[in-house]
Amino acid sequence: MQKYFSFIAILIMIFVVIPPALGQEAIEISKLLENDSDISVRDMSDVNSKVVVADTLRGWQVDWISDLSGSQASYDNWSQGGVNTISVTASTVFNAKYRKGQFAYALGTNFKYGKARIEDEGTRKTNDRIAINNKFSYLFEDERWSAFGNINFSTQFDQGYDYSTDPPVVISRFFAPAYFTQIGGIAFQPEEYFTAEAGLAMKQTIVNDTDLSTRYGLEPGETFRFEPGYSLAMNFEKKIVSNVRLISSVETFTNMQRHIDNTDVNFSNELIGKINNYLNMSFQFVMVYDSDFSREVQIKQVLSAGFSYSIL
Repeated sequence: MQKYFSFIAILIMIFVVIPPALGQEAIEISKLLENDSDISVRDMSDVNSKVVVADTLRGWQVDWISDLSGSQASYDNWSQGGVNTISVTASTVFNAKYRKGQFAYALGTNFKYGKARIEDEGTRKTNDRIAINNKFSYLFEDERWSAFGNINFSTQFDQGYDYSTDPPVVISRFFAPAYFTQIGGIAFQPEEYFTAEAGLAMKQTIVNDTDLSTRYGLEPGETFRFEPGYSLAMNFEKKIVSNVRLISSVETFTNMQRHIDNTDVNFSNELIGKINNYLNMSFQFVMVYDSDFSREVQIKQVLSAGFSYSIL
């Protein structure tokens, strides 16, 4: 575990010292009222799109983007072998932002669902996410500093399975688990592309299927757990080359009633390459440590290409 934390620390140091070499035209977002993009450190489904409020905004700004991506491989008498597969993932992201004077509000919703059909193995879920972020911010006289409050929610649409056993075992369902988090604290934004925040936090875990209670740290038969704690987070977002943007974040949650080695850690990264107004490619890399689920670090990598359309 120690080597992963060392790796994270090195990357954070790199992000902080990177000079804005590309100038203002390389900044994807103007001064942020920073936003907690990760709903929960236990939500390992995907990397969230950030919802930020620029300091130039007055009144409301709304956008809504939907995306459809997929892949297919087919083999017939192919000497090198191969497995016929087809996969499709659909997602929709809705953001609403508001600013008046020193007050700002941001709402972000992210829904994603994907399936893959693999020859001789049937259909399996590849992506599944329901995430809703609410963020309230108040800028101080020095606008690098702000007070914030987050109210966030996350769960999944469908059943998830562990396929390492025979037969496969159900490990998640709708509202099993589901997470509500509330965080209040202080944020600091020394650069347009980097923000850091710290605050007191409350987390509620709901497991609507008692068969899964112990898998997510609850006692047998329990469906609800409340955790007081504190949260630390850092976010980095910047265009690193033409049409390629990096979004990276580290978020932690420490339960005040447990030893610090049970701290949850989520390290999320996404590279997004824009081909044109409708086509894009992305690479996602996520590392999660959640002692309630596993003492091993969880890792997810996704490379995808797809069609996106701006509804609003």
